[in-house]
Amino acid sequence: MRNSSFRFVCAILSLFCFQISQSQYVFHEPVPDAISLHPYTTIADVGQQEFNIDFIIHQYSKLNFWKLKTENDDLGFTDHHFWAKFELENQASTSLSYYLETARPITDLVELYAIDSLGKISKSVSGDQIPFAQRSFKDRKTIFSIELQPNQKITYFLHLKSDGEVIKMPMMLRDAESYLNEVSMEQLVFGIFYGILTTAAILYLFFFFGLRERTFLYYSLYVVFIGLLQFSLDGYFYEWITPQSGWLSMHAVLLFAMIAGILLGKYSEVFLRIKQYNATIYLLFNVLYVLAFIVLLLIIFVPALFAICYPLANVLGLLILLLIIASVIYLYVKRKPIDVFFSIGILFLILGFGIFILNNFGQVPNSFFTQNSSKFGTGLEIIFLSLSMGNLIRNLKNEKEELNRLALIRLEEMNELKSYFLSNISHELRTPLNAILNLTDAISKEVSDEKVRQNCQVIKYSSHSLLSSVNDILDFSKIEKGELQLESVQFEPVKVLEHLKNNAVNRAKDQGLEFEFSKAEGIPEMLLGDVTRLVQIVNNVLSNAIKFTAQGQVKFHIDSKTLPNNRASLVLTISDSGIGIPKEKLHSIFDSFSQNSIDNKRKFGGLGLGLYIVKTLVDMHKGSIQIDSVESIGTTCRITIDYEVVAVEKKPVEVAADAVFDLKGKSILVVEDNAINQMVIKMITKKWLNTTVVYANNGQEGLDALQSQSFDIILMDLQMPVMDGYEATIAIRNGEAGEHNRNIPIIAVTADVMEETKRRVKEIGMDYYISKPLKNDSLFEVISNLILKK
Repeated sequence: MRNSSFRFVCAILSLFCFQISQSQYVFHEPVPDAISLHPYTTIADVGQQEFNIDFIIHQYSKLNFWKLKTENDDLGFTDHHFWAKFELENQASTSLSYYLETARPITDLVELYAIDSLGKISKSVSGDQIPFAQRSFKDRKTIFSIELQPNQKITYFLHLKSDGEVIKMPMMLRDAESYLNEVSMEQLVFGIFYGILTTAAILYLFFFFGLRERTFLYYSLYVVFIGLLQFSLDGYFYEWITPQSGWLSMHAVLLFAMIAGILLGKYSEVFLRIKQYNATIYLLFNVLYVLAFIVLLLIIFVPALFAICYPLANVLGLLILLLIIASVIYLYVKRKPIDVFFSIGILFLILGFGIFILNNFGQVPNSFFTQNSSKFGTGLEIIFLSLSMGNLIRNLKNEKEELNRLALIRLEEMNELKSYFLSNISHELRTPLNAILNLTDAISKEVSDEKVRQNCQVIKYSSHSLLSSVNDILDFSKIEKGELQLESVQFEPVKVLEHLKNNAVNRAKDQGLEFEFSKAEGIPEMLLGDVTRLVQIVNNVLSNAIKFTAQGQVKFHIDSKTLPNNRASLVLTISDSGIGIPKEKLHSIFDSFSQNSIDNKRKFGGLGLGLYIVKTLVDMHKGSIQIDSVESIGTTCRITIDYEVVAVEKKPVEVAADAVFDLKGKSILVVEDNAINQMVIKMITKKWLNTTVVYANNGQEGLDALQSQSFDIILMDLQMPVMDGYEATIAIRNGEAGEHNRNIPIIAVTADVMEETKRRVKEIGMDYYISKPLKNDSLFEVISNLILKK
């Protein structure tokens, strides 16, 4: 019986000693630099009950406490009060100074009570619910200073409270050197981590503004908010942004986590083109966005449900991540294009958070790496996602280059179509104008009735007006394509300008205006330059002056100024008493399709190209144009163009109205498919003496005629059925119409005045180019120069 009693007492003493040895940590020589106190710490969940330290000291043994199991126990999502207890005894010969790291930086309230052997209680506080300045130890983390004298024993009680977020219970004790080494390592890793995030956020925000591709915006914002989330989890947001605590400080983690999750999903969805590949997955993404938005509203507007928002936010973040993984797997299975760097980045994110979660549940050893695995995973994710964004930039560049290539091809096609259209419209309009002008001219010469002659004159003016509009359209196209070129021929300026004056006088008279023409003395008799463009310049300005003058007069004065090196300036001044130009419109009057108001376009008509073409032609001549105008008073236009003066040995022979056109027995082959044009040429050539004219309706008939008859010259239309003028000319130059006809003079007679057509005509070996409408004297002069003056 005694033995049984003795064994029972020994067992009780043994159990008591075991409990003592397991509830406190005793320091011996040599003292450790770091130790986890979790094996020596117990903790109790007291729910929503708020106990003071006196109650805990006396009643702790009655609480349902348990021992911490890992170096970083996870107490879960909770808003309960927790009380933990541990004891430290210093049996070393020196004083000990340590730093206790416990709870996460975002824990709302952490209180440490130290009770010595005399019952004296000292209190230290931390947590982001209180202003940062009131912390007992000024650090972003939950740190307390522990001091132990030799042979001193202290009991510690730790009080923790949060608002529903996860509470973790590391109980790491470090000396000063170990703590500083830990801080130094953290600063290095965190500096690299936040540096990568900041660089990526700024860089891809610039890319968004530069490329306007929304993927870059989503990615940049995701990096910003994932950085803010980590900034909050690490305690930096509380320390540097909201040191006074408050609503934003208490809600920052949850807000940033929700926004970052939404942006990660949106970025991944857009980057992977989920909407294009799978409507169901795209719908699931949008459902998660809506749920996340609802949680955000609960966080902001329903404080009572704040505690449950933490697990909801984590569940939604997990679902978004799982949906991204499912999207990647789907694209791989369906063999859709997917960037490998994106897959690797998501893999690192999963691994990082996976290790972090396993560490929370004590399944992997507690270390600096495992504690910060989410940062390593996020950092590597950002690096690889940035590489995937680099590939996206390259793909966008390639797509842009391809689109530019296609656009260039399309532009070339459109230019060709435009050239074809303008060439065709030129041909179609000039062909009937050729007939109208020549028939009108013939009728006016053949009839004696003055009324008929006046009507013919009206038709002639209207035809010239239409021809001028056609010329403006074609010249505008040439200017756009850079094809407008100047020619150099000898011309008599006074004669040319007086001819323009005569036409303008009749137009002014028809409009009830006075027209005054004057010229200075000493104008050079002959100049060298582009007379056609000079006529176009003056004609456009005179037409505008007459058009925009309802009553009063139009004045046209010509003058010249002698320059060095045998040159002279031709100075043309045209003034009117018309509507004038508002001052604010003067700077834009030379723009294409411009008139001084829309009302003027309706009232006066016109294409709005005249002055634009005038300015372009004057600039090509390196001349100047100056317009002075007062609204409702009138406008004065002064044009100055320099020309080379040509010495006149003898006056050029002018063809009199009744001059004889004699080709001295020469024969002409006219290759023309249009019956009206054939009629016009017949009407012109019927008065020519000793001239034989044969007609062919297309190029093939022309070749047949050359093989059966002998001709001295060919008038070749360009646009014809069966065989056009280009093909026929090439065949002739190749000897298909006989060797004797290989070098026969060929004149292109066409309504097409495009520069490309002129170049093509020259390239295939035609001798001359003349445009419709045809003039009797011009046509005879060209033909005689080729066959009579060789």
